[in-house]
Parts: sequence; structure tokens; C-alpha cells
Amino acid sequence: MRSQRGFTFIEVMIVVAIIGILSAIAVPAYGDYVKRGKIAEATSALATMRLKFEQYFQDNRSYVGSCTAPATPATTVAERPAATPNFTFACDPDPTASSYTLIATGIGSMVGFKYSINAQDVRATPSLPSGWVTTNQASCWVLKKDGSC
Repeated sequence: MRSQRGFTFIEVMIVVAIIGILSAIAVPAYGDYVKRGKIAEATSALATMRLKFEQYFQDNRSYVGSCTAPATPATTVAERPAATPNFTFACDPDPTASSYTLIATGIGSMVGFKYSINAQDVRATPSLPSGWVTTNQASCWVLKKDGSC
């Protein structure tokens, strides 16, 4: 009598079920991880813009005239960065002599995310997509789905 080799149908189905369960957990977690990486694009650009605005203020004693559109060559030290595949950048409202608010708004896969910073270095997260938790901490950019900064 010959011995049979191979897997039974039940064994194959158990392996398929295990792979399905693991992928149901791993795929959403990976998606959140990718979004967290894209958030750094917005927060680092806002922090860089804030430094440029402070440099502009040191030179002009006012924020008026800063936040110009990106140009080549640059027309001011405080021009806002060009839009990226994930975020657009703006000043809202227009800078006054003593204040400004810089905003990064998510586009594409980052729709729903909005980050801001102002002249007093108050960092805020005005909006997040559903499933992301907001935080009540003052001066905080939400960086993770659980609301942590």
C-alpha cells in the first residue's frame, strides 16, 4: 500500500482562515501607519513656515506682506510652500502687523486632516477624519489615531 502525501482540504482552509484574520488586522494598521508618516509632512512644513514668518517679522517689524504664493525666484523669505500630494498650505486670515495663522489642509488620501499654528506658537488640529480622536490638550497637533500628540 502506498502512503499518501499532501494536505487535506480542511488543513488548507485553516491556513486560509488564519491568513485572512491576520490580514484583517494588519492592513488597517498599516494604513494608519502610512497616514502618520504623511502627517509629518504637514507639521514640519508648518514649523518651517513659522520660523520664516518670525524671520520676516525681524526684518520688517510686521507680518503684513508675508505669506506670498510660492515663486521662482522667491519674492519674500516667508512665502508659503507649494502644495504637496497630501497637503495645501495657506494663511487664514491674511497676516496682520502682529499676528498670523498658518494652515495645512489635507488633500487626496489625507482629506479631513487640518493643522494650524499661529504667531503665539499655538498648535491646533481643527479637524480630523472620522475614527481619529481629538484631544483637549492646548497647543497640540494630533499625530496618532488615539489622539496623542
